[in-house]
Amino acid sequence: MNCRFDRPRSRDGSDLIWTPRLVEERLAEAAAVLQRLPAPRRQGYFNTWPRHSYEFGDLVGQAPRQTSLPPPSPAVISRMEETLTWTIGLDPIDGGIVWLRAHNAPWKAICWKVGLQRSAANERWLFGLCIIAMNLNRQPMPRKRSRRYVIERMKDFSATALL
Repeated sequence: MNCRFDRPRSRDGSDLIWTPRLVEERLAEAAAVLQRLPAPRRQGYFNTWPRHSYEFGDLVGQAPRQTSLPPPSPAVISRMEETLTWTIGLDPIDGGIVWLRAHNAPWKAICWKVGLQRSAANERWLFGLCIIAMNLNRQPMPRKRSRRYVIERMKDFSATALL
């Protein structure tokens, strides 16, 4: 039960409650899985010669091969595909900030890319996470309200739901 992606349950134990922190973790996992997927194979010309087998003398001056992580499991890929659809309803700037943060981009690079100050970019990132969490919890999105109101409302909801 101490898995990183075990979600907190409501008081009666039936409904799963999504918080912005859990949404952030799932987006980070999806970004990591996207980077671990094998690259598509090129179409067209290819070499039919066998690979050269090196002798010890040939390997002395070479740099060691970089080991990589194994390809992701099918269950992880399914979670990633589900997570990719979460940012569809967001504003393009908010969705871009959310994905850049999921890929561990530094705030300075994000601010340069979207043309916002750090505080505004951080607020839009939190707002995007809150909107995704509200959609997953099937909560109505408050219309004609500020981003800060939505963020505070989600913080209050997360705090009361975990009690």
